[in-house]
Amino acid sequence: MKARTVLGDIEQSELGVTYCHEHLILDSPVLASEFPAMHLPSVDEAVTELERCSTVRTMVDAMPEGGRQVDRLVEVSRRTGINIISSTGLHTKKYYPGHPWALTDSSDHLAVRFEADLADRCGVIKFAVGPEGLDSRTREVLEAVAMTQTRTGAPILSHCEDGLLGMEQIEAMRELGIDLARVVLSHTDKVADRGYHRAMLESGANLEYDQALRHHDDPDHPTGPLLAEMAAAGYSGQLMLGTDGARRTLWKTLGGKPGLAYLGEDYQLILERHGIDQSLRYQIMVENPARWLSFLS
Repeated sequence: MKARTVLGDIEQSELGVTYCHEHLILDSPVLASEFPAMHLPSVDEAVTELERCSTVRTMVDAMPEGGRQVDRLVEVSRRTGINIISSTGLHTKKYYPGHPWALTDSSDHLAVRFEADLADRCGVIKFAVGPEGLDSRTREVLEAVAMTQTRTGAPILSHCEDGLLGMEQIEAMRELGIDLARVVLSHTDKVADRGYHRAMLESGANLEYDQALRHHDDPDHPTGPLLAEMAAAGYSGQLMLGTDGARRTLWKTLGGKPGLAYLGEDYQLILERHGIDQSLRYQIMVENPARWLSFLS
């Protein structure tokens, strides 16, 4: 099986160590004016930051239209040698004041857009539930995601606002016939409730933990313990990691810390202290993402 990167399709075995929820280029008029702390428009800055990430082979850029710049991701990938997987789909509503279609198009029309993106350099479908929860419009977008996933087999990467509403998403996806094994729920380590995590994993969905970067100076943050406990409970095949590095203050290149390399380097020692040995880290950072991202024969 193959995954689709911005430079073309590659074999599953070529994905290697994978960061599963990244933001390498974020650029739009809305981002520049309303969310300057998240505005990451520069290819040169992204290249410099990624050149520090010597352990990483693949990154999933989690921004669909509303900030996605595929041509720039192509250049970043060519210059760094890192595989980049771009996203179709939609993020939360706040990113789309200049995109009326994103707020009004029918699920059928959205699915046509999403499928066209997947045919043109995108390799994952983004879905997002914002502060409004699973309202009627969000459910309409999910219907488009379900149609696209059914027709293409492409993986789904879901945004859980504040780590919440994971089970509500799962139930809505199940009702629409989405294969939960193809779904990754992001940001869920913002919530420390172990029962919540077990329930999501019991459904067959995958979880992506990405708060280690933002809480690098907090030794008591739950990401490491959650990962260890869920793996010990038998869910190691459904766990993945990322940085969600959509803050200028997190990039070393921009004077921030700890830098995107942290997850693949210093944080590995912290995981080891939590009892997550090398073979388990390989499963979480190589095998699980490769299985999830591969959908092309």
